[in-house]
Amino acid sequence: MNQKVAAFLGRHNFNIHQDMNPVIEAMLFDMHEGLCGRPSGEDMIKNYKTLPTTTAAGKSVIVIDAGGTNFRSCLVTFDSNGNPSIDFMEKTSMPGIERELSKKEFFDQIAQNLEHLKDKSANIGFCFSYPVEMQEDGDGVLINFSKEVKAPDVEGCHIAKELEKSLKSHGWKNDLRISMLNDTVSALLAGAADPDEGMRYSSYIGFILGTGLNSAYIQKTSPEYKNMKTQIINCESGKFDKISRSDFDIALDKKSTKPGTGIMEKLCSGAYMGPLSFEAITAAGKENLFSEKLSKELSSLDSLTQIEMDSFLHAPYSTKSKLGSIMARSAKDDDYDILFQLLDALVERSARLAAAILSACVIKSGEGKTADRPVCILCNGTSFFKTYKVRQRVIGYLEELLVKERGLFFDAISRENDITLGTAIGGLL
Repeated sequence: MNQKVAAFLGRHNFNIHQDMNPVIEAMLFDMHEGLCGRPSGEDMIKNYKTLPTTTAAGKSVIVIDAGGTNFRSCLVTFDSNGNPSIDFMEKTSMPGIERELSKKEFFDQIAQNLEHLKDKSANIGFCFSYPVEMQEDGDGVLINFSKEVKAPDVEGCHIAKELEKSLKSHGWKNDLRISMLNDTVSALLAGAADPDEGMRYSSYIGFILGTGLNSAYIQKTSPEYKNMKTQIINCESGKFDKISRSDFDIALDKKSTKPGTGIMEKLCSGAYMGPLSFEAITAAGKENLFSEKLSKELSSLDSLTQIEMDSFLHAPYSTKSKLGSIMARSAKDDDYDILFQLLDALVERSARLAAAILSACVIKSGEGKTADRPVCILCNGTSFFKTYKVRQRVIGYLEELLVKERGLFFDAISRENDITLGTAIGGLL
């Protein structure tokens, strides 16, 4: 690494090449405490769901996907052979992103978004990508919003119950059956429902690295956790907090909607990579890490998005990106190398932390002990697949942490329309 970059990062307590094994051990401790009902960073939410044992053939499900940025809805129909088709797909923005909403406004906006699906099925699978305390009847109580959604009155509400009430007020006539799922649970179910031909897996994990960050795995019945049957656990990995933070992380956290929450998510998810890069770059500019003219220009940046920082990493000499155009007119000497390594350090840490999360899930599943029956990890999220070299790095670190060091085997897969299909399956459980 460039010596100036190494010194700058060290000065601000940014550990780019952090040893991942202590993070894994801390996460395993946190997961255990959460499953025991004791205070932990991760919520370890029981879902009271296991893998499906019956076919979905001949059934239809309304699917809602309330994600970090987008709100998607459609109808999924399974033919007589169980093959799915997706119709009436619509996408809009997630309620509460643009402005703060009351509880009524929040659910009314969802009902309006679903008007095109009114009474097309009595089954609704609701993928709700926020911390929810699941209920045995399929409902869920919102613990809190993340990803900068602003609707505080919704926190503590039974989401399915409130949605059904809102839909009825908008003229829905069916006797509705709404099943709440987290997006990682939907991803896990999609992986289980559509394995590669000829493959057999010992267990399944759902992983999201997009706007937000989370994971889910299957916890087997164990004497450690009394009265808990084998079921899918939503870890809320983005809330893990037993990890060191840099000055940039702390500065970003203070400016966020909810300081002190979502610590791991703020270290490596898409919603925060741009603002985190902004904190690092402006600090570097003020400390004259770059040549004089460029330091002055970068220190006065007003904002930076993940797309803008990632565009520079993919094509540093392109003038089409925000940072590329600034560099073209102001950079000298080794400025390009310094900026590239600074931004790449943030991406590298994100990949390492993602690998630590997945390693903890595989270990906690108790499976993956033979190469012919690995643990299936279904990965989802633009940050995982599109951010500069994240996917390659995560897979490489998993090979090291799991296969070489622990003799545990995994298979990372992806599926088209994974969240939609997994939510449809969950809507029938």
